[in-house]
Amino acid sequence: MSVSKQPTGLTVHSKSRVLEVSFDDVTFNLPFELLRVYSPSAEVRGHGQGQEVLQVGKRDVGLTALEPVGNYAVQPTFTDGHNTGLFSWDYLYKLGAEQQQLWSDYLARLQAAGFDGDSGRAPGAALPGGVKSSAGGCGHQH
Repeated sequence: MSVSKQPTGLTVHSKSRVLEVSFDDVTFNLPFELLRVYSPSAEVRGHGQGQEVLQVGKRDVGLTALEPVGNYAVQPTFTDGHNTGLFSWDYLYKLGAEQQQLWSDYLARLQAAGFDGDSGRAPGAALPGGVKSSAGGCGHQH
């Protein structure tokens, strides 16, 4: 039986756009942008393997709220209006522990989508064809 990680502290650093998450063994500084582009929501993940939606234009995203969900998660509200991701303690730990690899993967996906350098992170960026990646949710009825 695996034991779930429990945070010992959560601190929102609005100016630097970082969520500091402390556990017994480590503290992670998770950029809001990383949280937004890896949100565990249907809007970002889709409804199955291969349905992920690349999030662009999130470099300057902020947090307007961070609400507890029971004793197992938090639900952030981002400045772009996204608020449907529930970040469990285990998921926050995973994001922190794998942050460098996740960040590299994200930048590689932006480049594969045709963005030069990290231009896909710039506010107002849109996927080729003029389709904004995060407008209107995932397109499915819930």
